[in-house]
Amino acid sequence: MDPIHGLKLRRLAAADLDAVVAIDAAAGARTRRAYFERRLAAALRQPELHLQFAAEENGALVGHALARVLEGEFGRTRPGLRLEVIGVAPAAQRRGIGRALHAALEGEAGKRSIAEFRTAAAWRDHAMLRFLAGAGYALADALVLDSALRENPLLARPESFSSPSRDKSGDPNDWSAPQANDFEQLARDVADVRLLSAKDIDEVVRIDQHITGRDRRAYVQHALDEALRESGVRISLAARIDGVMAGYVMARADLGDFGRTEPVAVIDTLGVSPEYAHRGIGHALLQQLFLNLDALRIERVETLVAVRAAALLGFFLDAGFAPAQRLAFVKNLS
Repeated sequence: MDPIHGLKLRRLAAADLDAVVAIDAAAGARTRRAYFERRLAAALRQPELHLQFAAEENGALVGHALARVLEGEFGRTRPGLRLEVIGVAPAAQRRGIGRALHAALEGEAGKRSIAEFRTAAAWRDHAMLRFLAGAGYALADALVLDSALRENPLLARPESFSSPSRDKSGDPNDWSAPQANDFEQLARDVADVRLLSAKDIDEVVRIDQHITGRDRRAYVQHALDEALRESGVRISLAARIDGVMAGYVMARADLGDFGRTEPVAVIDTLGVSPEYAHRGIGHALLQQLFLNLDALRIERVETLVAVRAAALLGFFLDAGFAPAQRLAFVKNLS
């Protein structure tokens, strides 16, 4: 792509916050200042996990792009980059500034041996869909699933919930598939479910290694940091039985990712130790998560599941999730 005369691309800085918020607010109905404050602070704290670029003309910010390194969400093995936000000031649009920002992300991603970009967009956001198509994205082999909490059976009827898949055979990738009678009691009564904390790192690594067969301490450490520090509120949970961690769910509640303008909780990782499989731990974690989110007035929860992960997909469908009005996209760089 030919360079745009007078356009300067550089790393986003903390001093750019006001300009970023103004550009974003011009494209939407509300300001997302708190979201951008957290993302800029996170990039300064962990630069190896964030790529953030600014486009500047005549000393004024006219565009920005924010992306986050993907290391291992739901067992991912290929290094990737999650495109979170890309915005251009209204007066500077249709001049290729968005494409220039994306090219800057791609150039830096290549230096880091990042193999793919991932993002999501509402299927009715025609402008974003055109941009992604022009940038070389294709539909990903994954589904965005979500649930309206007030309609979710784990929250709407916590005292009685029957699983439609109770006769499903076990699967080594189905970390929380229920056996018969799992839901004849309150799901979260099967374990002591509390907030996840930084001191839980060793147990989370142990469970993750049992599930994946790999030592992913660096990924788990970064995921914990995001869950406990970068998110607007702490909502990640651990389930214990007789004092031993049986499972965990890492989630974040933020206003801003992928252009969302309403608070949504996003589940990044859920794991149940194999020795506690088929005992309702996964549903117990989700039920407590939903109760906590409801108290925070967060109305929807979302996750991303690979279509080939049939057992995990079935688990979330059983737990009241359904395909969202958002599409997952991928761009391979190799």
